[in-house]
Amino acid sequence: MKILGIETSCDETAAAIVENGDQILSNVVVSQIDIFASYGGVIPEIAARSHLEAILPVIHQAFTEAGLKPNDWSKINAIAVTHTPGLLGSLLVGTLSARTISILHHIPFYPVHHLKSHIYANWLDKQTSKSDSKTTPEFPLISLIISGGHTQIIKMPTHQQFEIIGTTKDDAVGECFDKVAKILGLPYPGGPSITKTAANGDPTRYTFPHPMSGSLDFSFSGLKTAVLREVQKAVNQPISFPSSKLAELLNPQQKADFAASFEQTATDILIEKIKLALRQNPETKTLIIAGGVSANQRLRHDLTKFIEQQNSKLSTKIKLFFPEPHFSGDNGAMVASAAYYEILSNVPPTDPYTLNILPRSIIK
Repeated sequence: MKILGIETSCDETAAAIVENGDQILSNVVVSQIDIFASYGGVIPEIAARSHLEAILPVIHQAFTEAGLKPNDWSKINAIAVTHTPGLLGSLLVGTLSARTISILHHIPFYPVHHLKSHIYANWLDKQTSKSDSKTTPEFPLISLIISGGHTQIIKMPTHQQFEIIGTTKDDAVGECFDKVAKILGLPYPGGPSITKTAANGDPTRYTFPHPMSGSLDFSFSGLKTAVLREVQKAVNQPISFPSSKLAELLNPQQKADFAASFEQTATDILIEKIKLALRQNPETKTLIIAGGVSANQRLRHDLTKFIEQQNSKLSTKIKLFFPEPHFSGDNGAMVASAAYYEILSNVPPTDPYTLNILPRSIIK
């Protein structure tokens, strides 16, 4: 079964053709990061206009890379598109494109929740390095979704069953990375910039709080503020001093130490929540990490080490899955994969004439 997946929820225009949920025939992503670097964040109106310019060329390229003739819709068994959550204008471009194609060519239409797609990125192209056998997540599982817009812990007894057991009460962890990067005068997006700067820093130089300790819920606004106050203290400036000018007063080593200390604290907070979730759900067989922040190398290293330590004490080992780094961010392949498992779970297609676009929603 070949599924065309379309993703335009934020600032990536993406399309992919995936066969049987995991075989990637093509995966095309046009990012708007260069456009928004000078702004320090995404401007919704500009993002929507950029999607309009890119969507048709991206779909055509997805066909070409899959070895199909452009617009040979007879080879496509279903169309999947992100319809929630996301930026309204961005979602409109992807959903209207997918709905139009579905109507014109009579192809079953599957709107997909963005967070489901991130989870199912872990089913894509999972080949072990030692053999040709595939490894896939086993149920029941716990998924930690971490990105610029979301931070949640989700429990899945099986496909298409989602229970939110932890969520952020304010900022998402990826948003916190972006805001701390801005305080330190580092480029957007903040995640890669902080990781690069942190490589030369001391992660123990500064101590930051771990909000909501003992709960599966998150709070990152306090951590962001704690970094701001510590930077103000380091450069001997009052709270009233403009935060946009603080970075000019920091030397390179101070920036590196702040970046390393913040990154380590954020990592430790995420792992603390995972420890608690696994302790409260001892039947868990698989831990999935999903979303853009899952590409963070400090998190991957420390969480892998923790799971290895846990497995040394357990008779039943916990499987740990990270998506391939190029599938951590938004892409069409994960949308197609999520739709494939909806189809396997007998979820019926949606009438493309009646779709509601939801900028905000919870995973169900």
